[in-house]
Amino acid sequence: MEIVRGRSVLKRTAVGRLQYYEKEEPSVVRRQVEDTERELSRYERALEQAEKELEALYERALGEAGADSAAVFMGHRMLLKDEEYRNSVTRAITGERVNAAFAVETVGDELCRLFLEMEDEYLRARAADIRDVSDRLLRILEEEEKGGGRCGRGPALSEPVILAARDLAPSETVLLDKKKILGFVTEQGSANSHTAILARTMEIPALVSVPVAREWDGRLAAIDGEEGILYVDPDPETLERLKEKKARQEEAARLLLEIRDLPDVTRDGTRVELYANIGGPEDVEAVLGSRGAGVGLFRSEFLYLEKETYPTEDELFSAYRQTAERMGGREVVIRTLDIGADKTADYFGIEKEANPAMGFRALRICLKRPEIFHTQLRAIYRASAYGKVSVMFPMVASLWEVEEAKAMALQVREELEREGIPMGHVDLGIMIETPAAAILSGELAEKVDFFSIGTNDLTQYTLAADRQNDRLDDFYDPRHPAVLRLIAYVAENAQKAGIRAGICGELAADPSLTEVFLKMGIRELSVSPSFLLPLRKRIREICLEETENDQGV
Repeated sequence: MEIVRGRSVLKRTAVGRLQYYEKEEPSVVRRQVEDTERELSRYERALEQAEKELEALYERALGEAGADSAAVFMGHRMLLKDEEYRNSVTRAITGERVNAAFAVETVGDELCRLFLEMEDEYLRARAADIRDVSDRLLRILEEEEKGGGRCGRGPALSEPVILAARDLAPSETVLLDKKKILGFVTEQGSANSHTAILARTMEIPALVSVPVAREWDGRLAAIDGEEGILYVDPDPETLERLKEKKARQEEAARLLLEIRDLPDVTRDGTRVELYANIGGPEDVEAVLGSRGAGVGLFRSEFLYLEKETYPTEDELFSAYRQTAERMGGREVVIRTLDIGADKTADYFGIEKEANPAMGFRALRICLKRPEIFHTQLRAIYRASAYGKVSVMFPMVASLWEVEEAKAMALQVREELEREGIPMGHVDLGIMIETPAAAILSGELAEKVDFFSIGTNDLTQYTLAADRQNDRLDDFYDPRHPAVLRLIAYVAENAQKAGIRAGICGELAADPSLTEVFLKMGIRELSVSPSFLLPLRKRIREICLEETENDQGV
């Protein structure tokens, strides 16, 4: 028996035969061409085909993993349209008179090298996206010469297996046949990578940072996601133990469905509002299917990322109205756009920054470009006539930002009233994502109706650890005492001011912290729809009175 440790992506168990997957790299040869117009036409057709493939991947990811996870393919589409990238390939074809495939590979390699040399970790990570987009174009060009083929497909699986690979791209992950993929292990990647996030949302047991061996192909193996261990050729005792663990996990998943219609109440009667995070109207069915109390975070930036230019007021209004109506009176909290950092749209014309996570993003863009903010606020207030709609401002760091945002919201409300457009009541809230906002939460609580604590950004800013940096996995700790103390401080100030405070970051879905948060006074948790039922189960197991008595309170 071979025991190999890795990093767990999902705390699930898988047992089956290993299949080693080696990505087929395109073979590119430099050729001098006389007809550069023909090569330019081939390149343009490849761009069109790649965009179609990415659109299909985005739609599939929406169904498999939701809008948040699908956003990676929106990012790939934007890279595909990047003027610098496209013009560099075109110049190589016409200036050096080389074939399109060689031009794509050369430009892709050069851009990857430039990004890898940058100091900022986020920008270095963009090299992988450039490589993925370039490889897609290369495969399309290669298959065109061969007369068609299997462009854009993932690993071919003939039977249910545990896949072993050096790495899996997000596109390969979302294309995995869920009837035939038992789990996967990869040598590269991190627990916070796009591939890992997709695996979690698709509920595929997986380990990363595993030294994968080609000779494992065809051998029996088991993934223990709870312990982060891969067993190759497990002995009978280990195999039986892991099969029993897998059966227990499957039974637990079945039992979760039995509590779908039960209230989110602790054993001693404390009510908790369990909300869901969504990226668009298409996610509402998953929320309703798990009986979510409402939408705690509508990531409205996805309505911008899927467009090639600014969405109109009516386009935004349509998405917000659909969501509000389908939620049937349940609250829908719409976060104003959080463009910037790892979510960019070329048409915003934002200059490249050395540290985009701490740069021109979110509310800062809205305050500096009021015309964009104005359009979105009008759409939100118009939608409030069709359901319970609230608005939330992201990336707040000071009091004046909130005052300015509220003034613009009031201006929009008065404007719509003059036009005779119907509206409902709209609560105004802010996200607590910066240490500055947490420290100022006492003063901020006097200016808004609610807080929503975004633990992902709050963690990275508190610990000065970029959450996109794979090398900082050991340093990026959402359970760090400093992060938890800030959350407790925010909850305390919210209670003093008589406003509600919830958590909408990834930490909200951690069942080991649910009791901790409830003891802090947190009564609202907003998570991805797939986490609603497990969290409901955890809430119904807790008795706050018992824990207080245990502590002598």
